[in-house]
Amino acid sequence: MNRSNNINKIAAVIPFYNESKTINEVIEKTLKQVDYIFAIDDGSTDNSIQKFTSKENVLLIRNSFNRGKGYALRTGMRSAIDEGFEKIVTLDADLQHNPDEIPLLLSGLKDYHIVIGNRLSNLCRMPLQRRMSNKITSKLLSIKTGQRIVDSQCGFRAYRSEVINNIKTEKKGYEAESEILIKSARLGYKIGFVNISTIYGEEKSKMNGLKTTIDFIRLLFL
Repeated sequence: MNRSNNINKIAAVIPFYNESKTINEVIEKTLKQVDYIFAIDDGSTDNSIQKFTSKENVLLIRNSFNRGKGYALRTGMRSAIDEGFEKIVTLDADLQHNPDEIPLLLSGLKDYHIVIGNRLSNLCRMPLQRRMSNKITSKLLSIKTGQRIVDSQCGFRAYRSEVINNIKTEKKGYEAESEILIKSARLGYKIGFVNISTIYGEEKSKMNGLKTTIDFIRLLFL
């Protein structure tokens, strides 16, 4: 890959763990909106890799075991930075994020350093437990960052490369996405939101609720 040719181009980072049913569809749709994809297999134990279809402009990076979403995101975003991409989009591989909405996120980068999808404009499809936990964590992060955080738990995001370049994250689990917001706000980066679709199907969350809550509380004391 010629690093100098990637300036002003857009990369997507898609971490996945046991998403054999959806990973290829997500990649197909995402490739219509970005120039390159870094797909991070976080130690899948199903047949995701056997079903994964190799494509031009898609780099598959494999972790030998499940290290956590934060670790996978950091690996993918660092790879995108190293290759010179200036805008980076992150999204999940289970079709809870609609790749067709990537342009909405990217358009917000004109005014913000980080743009996050907001699913809370349409709450009818979000499970009550997720709705309540999201509102609580978003409120706490708003206080912590000094900025209005609307949907803290959404991983459908767009970043200017300078943000990823200038913050050092350490968390390996789901709390890493909150860590990014806290550390970015400290450096004065502006965080914005755009309304996106609220999509919930039959997929089961891989999040350990108790562990994630404890890890999030620890973040508030950073």
